[in-house]
Amino acid sequence: MTERVPILQIGNVLLVSIQTDLDDQSVMLLQDELAAEVVETGAHGVVIDITAVDIVDSFVGRMLATIASISRLLDAQTVVVGMRPAVAITLVELGLSLGGVRTALSLDKGLRLLERARAESLEEPEPDAAAGPGADGVGPDAAAGL
Repeated sequence: MTERVPILQIGNVLLVSIQTDLDDQSVMLLQDELAAEVVETGAHGVVIDITAVDIVDSFVGRMLATIASISRLLDAQTVVVGMRPAVAITLVELGLSLGGVRTALSLDKGLRLLERARAESLEEPEPDAAAGPGADGVGPDAAAGL
């Protein structure tokens, strides 16, 4: 039976609390539902709480990285919180470093990490779109002298 993982909204953050070990179908369903929720809510952050997870296989590990990548492409940073030492060891033994996935020991630390990341992203200057491609001397038009 496919387990549905609840997705809760707290302000601009979606909280996914995984309370049981997931089968492959449940992980795929979570991926699809979470992507839809990020778009629908305009969330800027996703926290995946895996405190209750005892076992992670290579598929679930890869899907955590995939979920984080999808969320990032949809303008939402992802933090995985509550990873147990045994889960971390298993991921390393499987060769899954979860590159690009931020982690925190607790939900509180994860939420603070997202707040800092959001504040930093708001401080970054936007590229000057009015100048057009190549106007800054960078890009394909600049090389062609256009």
